[in-house]
Amino acid sequence: MWRFLPAAMIFYLSLFTNSELLLHANVDTFIVFRSAVPIFVAVGETLFLHQPWPNVKTWGALATIFGGSFLYVLTDYQFTVAAYAWAVAYLVSMTIDFVYIKHVVMTIGLNTWGLVLYNNLEALLLFPIELLIMGELKKIKHEITVESDWYEMQVVLPVGLSCLFGLAISFFGFSCRRAISATGFTVLGIVNKLLTVVINLVVWDKHSTFVGTLGLLICMFGGVMYQQSTVKKPTQEEKPQEEEEEKLLEMQENKESIVEVKEDVKVEEKV
Repeated sequence: MWRFLPAAMIFYLSLFTNSELLLHANVDTFIVFRSAVPIFVAVGETLFLHQPWPNVKTWGALATIFGGSFLYVLTDYQFTVAAYAWAVAYLVSMTIDFVYIKHVVMTIGLNTWGLVLYNNLEALLLFPIELLIMGELKKIKHEITVESDWYEMQVVLPVGLSCLFGLAISFFGFSCRRAISATGFTVLGIVNKLLTVVINLVVWDKHSTFVGTLGLLICMFGGVMYQQSTVKKPTQEEKPQEEEEEKLLEMQENKESIVEVKEDVKVEEKV
């Protein structure tokens, strides 16, 4: 449990900066800075996890993501220093989160449900610290003493559903972290946010301009490019396996021929 504590702290810090960024900025700003994370994760994965540097096509995909992000920032009509300060903090915490937790899931020896349990349990134990530092405890006391609808079904149901979705995200997230690289997992999260952008444009009035949305879609396109650049051709993967199978067959044939020769020699000696 203590070995997993640093990962839980980083996870909680990323959630905290995530929520603060959404409080101070619109959803588009959040997605753009999330789209810039793979560039830093790729560098961190190479330096600290001893992975090879991305190829030229992969760097082109990451540059496309960054270009779309830069185009969005130029057209952001809700620019504030506080929002972008939280955005930078979110960028740093998420980069550390993806690189370090990839190291944890590959070395700590827990199964997926064990990772989910320790990650969420230890992050929950850190929650009282935020209550004291950010003054959230006073807000909770105020909501309890003053008449409010926090206990009604229209509030409890969405919160309960968000907990279930959070559990599912945590489980499948750790499963993906085992199967793919830290950078690949980061880009996967970006591409999945395309539906979030569509919902934001349809439902909410606080979203970016046409040019900003175009920059956002460029980020998504860069994510698709990255996925394609990291997919290996089946023939390249099958060749080593075929060579190994041929070698094994040759070894078996050699052993069988040696056994046959020995048996023939024994028969001749008896005769």
